[in-house]
Amino acid sequence: MSRIARVEAWPANAPLEAPYLMAPGTVGGICRTIVRVTTADGIVGLGESASPADAVCVAGELGQGLVGHDTEDVRAELEPAELVAPTHRIDGKVLIENPTTGIEIALWDIAAREAEEPLYELLGGACRTEVAFSEYFAYRPGLEDSPADVAAFCARMVEQHDSPVFEGKVAVRPVEEDVRLVREIRAAIGPERELRLDANMGWRLGTARRALGLLEPFDIANVEEPVAAFADQAELRRATAIPFSAHTPDVEAAERLGVPDTLVLGLGTFGGIAGTRRFIAACQEAGVGFWFYSGDFGIQTAAYLHLAATTPYLDRASQSLLRWTTDDVIAGGPFSPGAGVVDVPSGPGLGVELDEAALARCVDRYARDGAYDFYAAGPVPRY
Repeated sequence: MSRIARVEAWPANAPLEAPYLMAPGTVGGICRTIVRVTTADGIVGLGESASPADAVCVAGELGQGLVGHDTEDVRAELEPAELVAPTHRIDGKVLIENPTTGIEIALWDIAAREAEEPLYELLGGACRTEVAFSEYFAYRPGLEDSPADVAAFCARMVEQHDSPVFEGKVAVRPVEEDVRLVREIRAAIGPERELRLDANMGWRLGTARRALGLLEPFDIANVEEPVAAFADQAELRRATAIPFSAHTPDVEAAERLGVPDTLVLGLGTFGGIAGTRRFIAACQEAGVGFWFYSGDFGIQTAAYLHLAATTPYLDRASQSLLRWTTDDVIAGGPFSPGAGVVDVPSGPGLGVELDEAALARCVDRYARDGAYDFYAAGPVPRY
């Protein structure tokens, strides 16, 4: 029996190379809560949750209430009894706060470390040893300010990293410029590489219908959230065959309406690894696709890798900001895709270790700068 001796948590920031623009505002970096759970036997597990605000309760009353309890019992108690339902929405986006996510991931890490095997073995064994990720693009003021600049960046990613899947932001500027952007990117990466777009709900329904018609000739593999509501996406489906994706965790509605084709989410939506596995299984049963979203530190990225390694259904490239992330709390991080894939860690547990100096640096950065405000510059106009 392994008992929890200590639960620690810190809010942490990691900046991106440069802020990038999306329809709701500007993204300057990643801010998360880093969790460390230590057992009475000295086994350490690492976790990560989506909100830096989680650190207060995880390090405080929530975490202290777990001290002395058996790790397996706590992990079982944290597994949701049913699929998580949306809690509330802002501009059509579902926001779910679950501060236990980092603890749950850390307890899985502990269980696999105690078994002296990689987490994917504890989850049923690996069906793959490398996991696919997309290359991201967007307007980044000072780096890529024009369609030609963004296309040149994509061309470099092909040349330097052999990236096979590209995904990036549209609906930041008028539709005519989106068309120029996509035309130049397609010319830069060639016809054989996958090209996905993310509108972040930045189009009105009529604009989305017009934009998708203009973009179809460029062999678009997916458009994420061309509009917010699934019902509006169903209306768009009448006008285009381009697949859609969304962040709203409603697999029943997606199955009923036939859109979106794919749901794109992280572990925080479902309280960690167990709940995410259950949701992915529900997606598979309903014939709805799933891939992971972007914007985490290396701890949760490692959890994605192990889940994808053990789940045959997760055979599509997940989103990735890995190339743009300038810092991480794990030793040797951030992960860096080559030819569009990242190797699954093969060490015990999650296979990553905490870099104490890097953690201190990211925690100090949060203390100095606070959380990154995606909406500081205000959203761009909806077209």
